[in-house]
Amino acid sequence: MKPADPDRDWAAVPSPWAFWAAYAVPLCVLPSAIWRLSLVFTDDAVTTWYMVFLSVLSMGLALSTLGLVYRWGQQVPHWVPLLGRRSIPARPVVLVALIGGSLLVAICLYLLLNNTFHFVDRGWVGMGRDEPPHPAPGWDVLRYYAPLVAWGPLVIAVAVDYHRRARRASPNPTPTRSGPTSGPTLGDQEVSVRNGL
Repeated sequence: MKPADPDRDWAAVPSPWAFWAAYAVPLCVLPSAIWRLSLVFTDDAVTTWYMVFLSVLSMGLALSTLGLVYRWGQQVPHWVPLLGRRSIPARPVVLVALIGGSLLVAICLYLLLNNTFHFVDRGWVGMGRDEPPHPAPGWDVLRYYAPLVAWGPLVIAVAVDYHRRARRASPNPTPTRSGPTSGPTLGDQEVSVRNGL
């Protein structure tokens, strides 16, 4: 990574819809995170570390979406040792965001289709094989998870806007000649000679 030029305008300002979509992501995740944390204090059967970890992880990932519309998503903050003020390459950021958003969409589609067509009768337990099966959650639980359906599409939309801005900010590629070449090119000197410069 190269140090970022502080005078360089990395990219265009995010679209207003992308700014609001990035803020909507943590708001979509917040109800389920708060509900899981509330179970730690109200339900004795809940594994505490799992609920806390899942809530913190989901909120951390949701808040990282804000990096797609703020400067700290384009440049490592100055206070980070050894990496401070270095540019973050746009391509890996966009790929991670698109893969993450696509996985979220796939998980939501699987859950929706499995609930409708019952591909799998019992889901993954994750806490031990001897744990008894839980009844299907009703609306009293699903209302906290319903906003998560928007998480994937919102991340994908903000990532596409980030990619648009990064592509606009990248320097123009060197001009290439079209048609067959009769010999080796000399790069910019040959283009200058042809243009009479």
